[in-house]
Amino acid sequence: MTKLSTRDIFALGFMTFALFIGAGNIIFPPIVAQEAGNHVWYAALGFLVTAVGLPVLAIVALSRVEGSIEQLSSPIGKIASLILTVICYLSVGPLFAIPRTATVSYEIGFSAYLGNGTAPLFIYSVIYFILVAVISLYPNKLLDSIGHILAPIKIVALAILCITTIALPIVGTAPAIKNYVASPVSEGLVNGYLTMDTLAALVFGIVIVQAITSRGITDRKLITRYAIIAGLMAGIGLTILYLCLFRLGLQSHAFIPNAANGAVILHAYVEHAFGGLGSLFLGTLIFIACMVTAIGLTCACAEYFNKITRIPYKLLVLILVGFSFVISNLGLNKLIEFSIPLLTAAYPPAIVIILLSFLIKFFNRPKVVFMPVTAVATVFGIIEGLRESSLKSQLPEFFQSLPLAQQNLDWLIPALIVLVICTILDKTMKK
Repeated sequence: MTKLSTRDIFALGFMTFALFIGAGNIIFPPIVAQEAGNHVWYAALGFLVTAVGLPVLAIVALSRVEGSIEQLSSPIGKIASLILTVICYLSVGPLFAIPRTATVSYEIGFSAYLGNGTAPLFIYSVIYFILVAVISLYPNKLLDSIGHILAPIKIVALAILCITTIALPIVGTAPAIKNYVASPVSEGLVNGYLTMDTLAALVFGIVIVQAITSRGITDRKLITRYAIIAGLMAGIGLTILYLCLFRLGLQSHAFIPNAANGAVILHAYVEHAFGGLGSLFLGTLIFIACMVTAIGLTCACAEYFNKITRIPYKLLVLILVGFSFVISNLGLNKLIEFSIPLLTAAYPPAIVIILLSFLIKFFNRPKVVFMPVTAVATVFGIIEGLRESSLKSQLPEFFQSLPLAQQNLDWLIPALIVLVICTILDKTMKK
């Protein structure tokens, strides 16, 4: 095949969109909207920049290097690139994101029927991960299993939810609370940044390229073009979904004000909109959303670790699924407590590498710029990670009061300063 059919292009775009939409993406925007109140659309603007813009940029960047994080980050050095890549895959793979898909889908969709004990979660996660393993064992069929079957089901369910938010009116708007009162745009930006979708995009790059090449596409320009189209389709879908979920959050003020989290809002909303069928609808939606994300992450991690260890792909799938199964049964709270510091630390250098990759042709010696800027982002990322951990009280007061520390963006100003200095040095040094 020399090019993808129109049907396969749409399937690829649907698959890319579906890979991103896990339970967290569905339940997070409503609570942001409810807290932002009358400042919601300012918060939405900031949120979309980091929750949609950065992941799409990551896909575009990866499409130019055959989906490889290692190749994308090669200017920081072979060892540093390997370490960063392994951390990214482990963080959004078996250490956190894959187990979380099982735990969250159970707690939101099934715990009301089966209870919150360890035995029901154990039985559910056994069935859940068997399904994940069966589909993940055949990565060349992802465009068929996800793109043509699971993704459309997921998108139809999300479309029903979105249409409902448009059909129902907004009955009054509450005033903004917390940081949304004074700085809704920056607060929305930070909350979108903390969704960690950019790290997921770095991992999904190889899955998207694999789906394209599974159709016999070998031309690098075509692979890049189709990956960019898929990223843009996913970005459009994410934008529409998030805007509808922000509207949902605003509507929820009328019947569940001051909710504790987005899951509570979503539960109340679907019951309000669909009656007794609401819980069944929500459970099905969350289950499919989490299942698709888990399959994508499992395939991506198995592909990568197969490449660097030569362990057979199918054996790696079983190892990853088994490990994720064990971690998922630790419970969501312990999972988050363990993983958030690691994810927070990994995010700044990942963002730096993605953005600098678009400027690489501008530099005479990319390493002169990439290595120092990424190193600074890494150091401040580690500080941010420690601040999110139980070791927070051990950090010197200086690190608690850095500029933009409250927004988890204290890496930004130092990285920009070092970028300017290194760019000047790169341009003034003799070739």
